[in-house]
Amino acid sequence: MKNIYMDNSSTSFPKAPGLGKIIGEHIDQSGMNIGRGSYSQSFHLEQIAVETKEMLCGFFQGPNSRNVIFTSGATVGLNMLINGLLDSGDRVVTTSLEHNAVARPLHALQNKDAGIFWEQLPTESDGSLLVDEIPRMLTSQTKLVIVNHGSNVSGNLIPLEPLANFCKENGIFFVVDGAQTAGSQTIDMNALGLDALVVPGHKSLLGPQGIGAMILSDNLAAHLRPTILGGTGSRSDLLDMPTFLPDRFEPGTLNIPGIVGMNHALSFLMEEGVEAIRGHKELLSRRFIEGLSVINGVRLVGPEMGKPRESVFSLVFNNRDQGEAAYSLERDYGILTRSGLHCAPLAHQALGTFPQGSVRFSFGFFTTTEDVDAALQAISAITKG
Repeated sequence: MKNIYMDNSSTSFPKAPGLGKIIGEHIDQSGMNIGRGSYSQSFHLEQIAVETKEMLCGFFQGPNSRNVIFTSGATVGLNMLINGLLDSGDRVVTTSLEHNAVARPLHALQNKDAGIFWEQLPTESDGSLLVDEIPRMLTSQTKLVIVNHGSNVSGNLIPLEPLANFCKENGIFFVVDGAQTAGSQTIDMNALGLDALVVPGHKSLLGPQGIGAMILSDNLAAHLRPTILGGTGSRSDLLDMPTFLPDRFEPGTLNIPGIVGMNHALSFLMEEGVEAIRGHKELLSRRFIEGLSVINGVRLVGPEMGKPRESVFSLVFNNRDQGEAAYSLERDYGILTRSGLHCAPLAHQALGTFPQGSVRFSFGFFTTTEDVDAALQAISAITKG
């Protein structure tokens, strides 16, 4: 029985063609460090890192390649922003669909009695943002707004433009978590006026795990404290972190195999084009939603056809444990999904699926219409079992 991978929301698979080969060749032939060696191989690898930052900056229309900070993933980037920007008395606003990468550091600050005030923008029952509530929720005391651009539970796409415009007009830092959308949706930092975009390399960017980036505006970077301190290969005479970008926020040895892999994956993505990737996933999404509409015994959580969404779908199987349903999908049909709360209990509470959770199907660039049809047949079969 062939396995059909439908957990791309967790990590993309397959990755960009040739990714494993290019990383393996780097490790075997040039697995050295950058910023720590005075020899040509080190300088060559540093050039690859610079080139990768230029690619990321161009891909997302960031302010400057020096404003691209490599991280180990979106979670670390979001933690660096939250802990490095907020002070006692600050007010932060998120959506109610946030991942624990945002919710847990904010909750920890509250538990430390740091004087941080955290509120959540309300959503409709299908997860759609109540845009009319923005002026009421965002006040002059708000310092930071963080939004999950695409929900990893329901696939809801949060409209960035009204939030970005309001934040810009009122001097509020606006940070976007692009974990689910970077690589499959157009995100133009310059046009939106974003203060920071945080992306993982291993999801829709089709790169390896363990590498990501945050892209900062000059204004936010000037207000951000480094939360991880150490060697940078620059200004080693100082016990303080360098004041310039990107070194101020890149202590320690970078994940160079990950950077090499991200460089390769970005080259593939730029050749394919975001429009083609988005179009393919929208085709799959329509096919899946239409197929679900004639299946009894299962409920789709989140936006229906016609509303903005990513190709992420949470299903609730009626009168059945969701984990057992996911197990049946794999055991009997080879459909690989994820069940539970998906590291996003706030989203499940907002969507009415807490604490039981759901079974999540998430499509990627290499998912086919035949894969979607096989998933629909499996769903139909287990609802009758």
